[in-house]
Amino acid sequence: MSSGWEIRMSNSKGIPYYFNPSTKQSSWDAPSELSEDQIKSLPGSQHLTGGSSGDAETITASHLLVKHKDSRRPSSWKETNITRTKEEATDILREYQAQFGTSCKTFEELASLHSDCSSHSQKGNLGPFSKGQMQKPFEDAAFALQVGEFSDIISTDSGVHIILRTA
Repeated sequence: MSSGWEIRMSNSKGIPYYFNPSTKQSSWDAPSELSEDQIKSLPGSQHLTGGSSGDAETITASHLLVKHKDSRRPSSWKETNITRTKEEATDILREYQAQFGTSCKTFEELASLHSDCSSHSQKGNLGPFSKGQMQKPFEDAAFALQVGEFSDIISTDSGVHIILRTA
């Protein structure tokens, strides 16, 4: 019964968009095959009303992302064509993990220097987000953390991450 579509919030524009994780298709406009009721039932539909249902928890997190050749967009501010394997990306993150240990400050420094996400310029800070805004594995890991706690390595369509919950 699921259409495969979900609604996400654009980090760059601050407005909702439609995304299909199966096909990797995204659109600013609602998919024509969906009725208004179907759109209202999509994961992330709270973004369409500009607010949440009141019980949606918002958290803040930072991350350190290492992309690989199978990432959704295998390029970044550092490299125009990323060719490393997922295993190599994971090994790189393990090295960073060993460097920062439990230090939030060192994590932020490493994210500034090495993260393949545009959030590197904010020390990896993604700002506040609620459920339905991030890719599911990232969301699940971030919401499971306590403030000040680091995740282990998480794999998403974007690459491999280590997450630090900050609020």
